[in-house]
Amino acid sequence: MSVKIRLKRMGSKKRPFYRVVVADSRSPRDGRFIEKVGTYNPLTQPSTVNLQEEDIFNWLNKGAQPSDTVRNLLSEAGIMKKYHEAKYAKK
Repeated sequence: MSVKIRLKRMGSKKRPFYRVVVADSRSPRDGRFIEKVGTYNPLTQPSTVNLQEEDIFNWLNKGAQPSDTVRNLLSEAGIMKKYHEAKYAKK
C-alpha cells in the first residue's frame, strides 16, 4: 500500500481551498483519507499555508511520498530541508 501526502480540494465552485491530507494512493482525490496535516488557501494574498510539521515528519519517516505540489509547499516552509538533513545526518 502506497501512502501519499496530497491536496484535497474543498470550497465552492471557483473558490478553491485545499486540505493537505495523508491518503492511500488508490483513493480518489476528494475521497477517503487517513489524516489531515494542514491547509492551503491560494486565494489570499500571499497564499496561506498551515502545516502540522511534526505529523508530516512522522508520515515522511514512515515512507509517505508527497505529491509534486505538496513537495513545493513543504520546501517553501523549510520542512523538506529539515527532513533531508535529519535523514542523512551522520549518526
